[in-house]
Amino acid sequence: MEQQLRITGLSFSKQIGLGFSTYGTALNYIFSNGLWWFFAFPAILISLMFYAGYESVDFLSSWLKDVFFNSTHLDQAAFFGAGFLKSLTTGIIWILFKMLFFILFSYFGGFITLIILSPVLAFLSEKTENISTGHQYSFHPQQWMRDIVRGVLIAIRNMLIQLTLIVGLMILSVIPLVGWVIGLLSPLIIFFITSYFYGFSFMDYNNERHKLTISQSVRLMRKYKWVAVTNGFALALIIIVPMCGFGTILCPFIAVVAVVAGSLAMEKIFLQELAEIK
Repeated sequence: MEQQLRITGLSFSKQIGLGFSTYGTALNYIFSNGLWWFFAFPAILISLMFYAGYESVDFLSSWLKDVFFNSTHLDQAAFFGAGFLKSLTTGIIWILFKMLFFILFSYFGGFITLIILSPVLAFLSEKTENISTGHQYSFHPQQWMRDIVRGVLIAIRNMLIQLTLIVGLMILSVIPLVGWVIGLLSPLIIFFITSYFYGFSFMDYNNERHKLTISQSVRLMRKYKWVAVTNGFALALIIIVPMCGFGTILCPFIAVVAVVAGSLAMEKIFLQELAEIK
């Protein structure tokens, strides 16, 4: 059975309203329907990511410190203040790698979370639709794997497009006059781009179950871009706005809420936009 998109759509204000209203009810929906145990997975992921992150920072900073000391022979220096200089160098290297870790997570952390949590988020999206509509999907390992692969592919696709757009803005920002305007607007543009692609990823699990191809899903999300933006708004906000790493902790938990909100929003979109044709 093929699915075809209708021409009609929702206005800007209705899209924003749909995105925020479903987000507002998602947390209560999770606890009232016994889905709270899905928060255990973000807790486990956060523990593993922080352990892996800090171990990586320590390993890389120690490696670079050894390379620097061996090439400059600073570790064998005996002049006055050599001990202080060695300690200072070690501290600077460690801080630089820690900053690099948080910068990389700010740009890619949300998509890394989506990729790692894909099996959980795909199942949560299905459970949400089952509770909300009563539609029962029979569990098929092959379909579940397709959902996971689809989620990973969409996350990677969106991450690469987002990175391309951000690099493009950086290049344009060096152009005289035009670059000055783009430089002023680029933080806001990047924020909306990031929100859109996060929301896209959260809402696409429903599209896979409804047998939409990736190209059909792209067209649908473009039509409902402001629903996607509002769905990804919270995750983009806590990742992009510097919060001393606090956003890193909240990111996987926000993903759980956003998937439920995205599933509820997609149900309303399907009622309005999708018609089965033979």
